[in-house]
Amino acid sequence: MKQIKWLDADSLEFPPLDEALAEPDGLLAAGGDLSPERLLLAYKSGIFPWYEEGQPILWWSPDPRAIVFPQNVRITRSLNRTLRSGEFEIRIDTRFEEVLNHCSEPRAYTDGTWITDEMKTAYNHLFQLGYAHSVETFVRDELVGGLYGVGIGSIFFGESMFHHQTDASKVAFAWLCRLLQQERCPLIDCQVGNAHLTSLGAIHIPRKRFETYIARYCAHNAHQIAWDALPSRIGAW
Repeated sequence: MKQIKWLDADSLEFPPLDEALAEPDGLLAAGGDLSPERLLLAYKSGIFPWYEEGQPILWWSPDPRAIVFPQNVRITRSLNRTLRSGEFEIRIDTRFEEVLNHCSEPRAYTDGTWITDEMKTAYNHLFQLGYAHSVETFVRDELVGGLYGVGIGSIFFGESMFHHQTDASKVAFAWLCRLLQQERCPLIDCQVGNAHLTSLGAIHIPRKRFETYIARYCAHNAHQIAWDALPSRIGAW
């Protein structure tokens, strides 16, 4: 039986992606830590952490990979009406910790969450360092939806989204795609696909193809998305 590698806390190295298991799809390694250095290396290598409370840190690189090309985001007629209605106000990076906390709340279909306290601490640290970002949806100054992820070079690695009002997370995602298209972002990493992401335009590409994207667009000399230059409050669609 194929074994995954246990990561040494003193070493930042990950195994080659072709050593990931086929079942469960993409499980590559376990252990290590959630330091900023390791997390950034993981994303640049096509790897992300995903585990539940009581488990060791598990590192994944599924094949195929779920992604969205920002220019191909799927906006239905009803979502377009909502976007143009002005019902929601969009803000960038003003309530990151709150978005993270809402995303960590148990969902209707499960009692657990993979966004543990350890994960929250790690991504709040990435936010303070300027790598993690949130897109937030407000109604009359109340946070009702949003998403967060990690921006490296010109790629955005999506992590999670939430909504407390119909279409609130979809509106945040639509705005993310518009802003990233303007910033010449080639793709949004969605990690593992599901019906909701598919409805928004997510497709699957082979892991090898995904590797070529991150090698090109997360490189030190790649175009960098100017997150600091994005307005904290967004106007009409």
